[in-house]
Amino acid sequence: MKKLILLLCVIVLSGIGWALGKHAGMVTAWLLSSLGAIVGVYLGWRIGRAYLD
Repeated sequence: MKKLILLLCVIVLSGIGWALGKHAGMVTAWLLSSLGAIVGVYLGWRIGRAYLD
C-alpha cells in the first residue's frame, strides 16, 4: 500500500508540474515535472510512514 501511495503522489505531482511548465516551454515543463516527481516521492514516503506504519 505504501508503494501505491508513493506512485500516486509521484504521478499527480509530476503531472501538475508538467501542466504548469508547458506554457513556458518544453525544458521548463520537463524541469517542473521532475521537481514534482521528487516532491511526490518525499510526500508519498511521509504519508506512507505517518499513516501506514
